[in-house]
Amino acid sequence: MGKYFGTDGIRGKAYEFLSFDLAKKVGKALKVLNNNILVISRDTRESGEMLVNAIKKGAMSSGLNVMDFGVLPTPLLSHLSKIQAAIGVMVTASHNPYEDNGIKIFLFGKKLDQDEENRLEFLIDNPNQLNEEIFIGSELDVFDPLPFYLDLLKSQIIKTDLRIGLDLANGATCATAKQIFGRFSDKLSFIGDTPDGKNINKMVGSTHLEALIDLVIKKRLDLGFAFDGDGDRLIMVGSDGTIYDGDFMIYIIALDLHKKGLLKHDTVVLTKMSNLGIIKSLNNNSIKVIQADIGDKYVVEEMESGDYVLGGENSGHIINRYLLDTGDGILNACYLIKLIFESNESLEQMVKGIKLYPDKLLNLRNYDKQLVNHPDVIKKVKEIKMRLGESGKILVRSSGTEPLIRISVSAPTMEMVDQSIQDIVSIIEILDKK
Repeated sequence: MGKYFGTDGIRGKAYEFLSFDLAKKVGKALKVLNNNILVISRDTRESGEMLVNAIKKGAMSSGLNVMDFGVLPTPLLSHLSKIQAAIGVMVTASHNPYEDNGIKIFLFGKKLDQDEENRLEFLIDNPNQLNEEIFIGSELDVFDPLPFYLDLLKSQIIKTDLRIGLDLANGATCATAKQIFGRFSDKLSFIGDTPDGKNINKMVGSTHLEALIDLVIKKRLDLGFAFDGDGDRLIMVGSDGTIYDGDFMIYIIALDLHKKGLLKHDTVVLTKMSNLGIIKSLNNNSIKVIQADIGDKYVVEEMESGDYVLGGENSGHIINRYLLDTGDGILNACYLIKLIFESNESLEQMVKGIKLYPDKLLNLRNYDKQLVNHPDVIKKVKEIKMRLGESGKILVRSSGTEPLIRISVSAPTMEMVDQSIQDIVSIIEILDKK
């Protein structure tokens, strides 16, 4: 990770780290990407408009022409970047609380590679290296992007009698979800659909599933879907309140594509956070698994290098390249609705072959994230890996999007999981006091 870019763009406290001045510098530095068109949008948090205005001001000072689409989900902004052959900027902090914000940058629909991020960072800190522009860019008229989104969905939209609950996280999917899902069913129930600038992800969305579970059970719905703040994540809830994360959904999609002969190289890309039970169940169905580093950009890199069509994270980022080259919560929900409706199977039947291993993710706050690289921590992780062998796994890493140390363990018993986590926590606590 660089000075500004983490695993998913630039992210931090709005008005503090992510100030008007920094955002303006980012906009100006976009000139290095050698494209004179910028499409930009944001999620619903109240700092978004300020940051969009700053980026636009910087970009136009570098001669870029700008199209501001207002509030849109990240995947749709990415798609607009592709079809317009343009730079795309999404102002969002995804699943983070409203006080945070971030900047995700695309070029021709794809996230920047490391070299492009490095060049941007250099110019953010050295704006005098940019040649002064004779021509100042302008703000261009925008068009309705929804028809382009619906064009992606034309093979997925079917009329169903499924009763569906949708949690929009008071986020960016509020701009599109009702128009899209209304084409599937007349039996829709919505929560998290009243954004006020400060309630994005607040006790709703893919990281707070209690509200959706309650909705599904109380209204006796068949399915529930929860999105995150910018719409690139998806978590599914069954009629009994069971949670189906990204790994489960990839398993369901993978089996369907495999059966149809559409799963290229009989392989999916998951991450090192994926449950061993999911991996073994895919293997039992003659599907190979490659495990990438955490972060959807690393998943995409693996998919592109091996020419794979399906991958993602258990957090709900799912990349199905038959739909789009980036994770899209709405598109994947539509795909799953059609798949489930046409299969005549319940969710329980579709995942009956999976036997999950006990696992746990612990997020440690208020510790120096660099402690994950301390020799004592590395040594203890190696000891635990030896102890667990092939029947378990451990991952200790610093978050690329939040001030957290993440400890993830999977093992044959919960006692082994808890003991492994405690061993790591104890080392970190000792080191933190020194």
